[in-house]
Amino acid sequence: MQFFAVVTGLIHLEMLPFLFFPGGDSLSWIFQAFFSLIFVVFVFYGQRIQMYIMIREIQGSLLRLKFIRDEGRKIALKTIKEIGKSEVDPAERVDRFLEYVTIRPESMDPAGIVWKLEHILDVREERFKDEVKLMAPAADETNINNLENTLEAAAALNFIYKVIRHFYLLGKKTLSLYIIMQIQMILPLIMREAEAYASALKAFSYGQPIGDGAGALVVAKLMYGRRKRKIEKDCVVAKISIEGRTAYVIKAEGPGGNVGKPGEAIKRVIEENDGKISTVIMIDAALKLEGEKPGEIAEGVGAAIGGPGTEQYKIENSILKYKIPIHAVLIKEDIGDAVSPMRKEIFEATEAAVERVKCVIKEKTKEGDTIIVAGIGNTIGVGQ
Repeated sequence: MQFFAVVTGLIHLEMLPFLFFPGGDSLSWIFQAFFSLIFVVFVFYGQRIQMYIMIREIQGSLLRLKFIRDEGRKIALKTIKEIGKSEVDPAERVDRFLEYVTIRPESMDPAGIVWKLEHILDVREERFKDEVKLMAPAADETNINNLENTLEAAAALNFIYKVIRHFYLLGKKTLSLYIIMQIQMILPLIMREAEAYASALKAFSYGQPIGDGAGALVVAKLMYGRRKRKIEKDCVVAKISIEGRTAYVIKAEGPGGNVGKPGEAIKRVIEENDGKISTVIMIDAALKLEGEKPGEIAEGVGAAIGGPGTEQYKIENSILKYKIPIHAVLIKEDIGDAVSPMRKEIFEATEAAVERVKCVIKEKTKEGDTIIVAGIGNTIGVGQ
């Protein structure tokens, strides 16, 4: 359709000389020859010209991505040097970290793949923490978690840049319009994601709360000032009273950048109570659609948790075993909000989410019941 529109337009342009020079003098013939030449060029080379224009657009975005990637590396390196007090320059180790890959387990036979994946992720996490300790020997546990998050954001930027560069060079080398078109069409979304990770780097390096920590912040407000105990890996639980119900409120241990294993924590609390749990309520950040306002709250059912799926699997297995209903309270935000310093709208929404959780408790349970309230998300900058 675009091609025929161009051709039609050129035909009309060819008529211009006759409108302005009806006498058919030499100037009109020059214009006619000129427009005929343009017509021939567009017929035979229009697609290639369009491709070169798209290549130039991608090249500009690629340069921007390279700048963001390099700035991310500088921020990570600077933060490690300031906090870690290492006697050796950590630049080489940082560059190695940025190239780390995680190979997913084989899924041809799906039996047991959840536990294989969890094992791989556990090894990955331990490896990352060991690397951070070597780079920053003076860092405490909180700073180690924050530095790990900083390096992972820098690694994500490095990966995005390399993938875009790969398809750019491949499309340029093969002059394949389809490769160039595909990457040019998704480039605005990729740039948006890269800008979000760039914002995340600053938040992680300064230990600021991010939008993804909204669920953890809601639970932190519920357990504030109460006695807590550590349960499972990097999670804490407090036993409190909400609206006449006994509530076990769970979150990842902060204020370091940490997501913990909420699936294991919920499973443990259910087993400790012999499955006598009236309901589980989960609070988490959720991706909003365009047109929705950040901080809007939605309710639903199901395990509200992202990630690779291992923790969701554990939660669903535990509630299925004892037929426990599960409810979700979601705070909406976009990808940029999720990994950037927490916006005012998101922070204010956590207050409304606390009230919404209490409403769900009053409507779905009765006095004397035992419930679980779990706040999901990265707890960087969010204590308990």
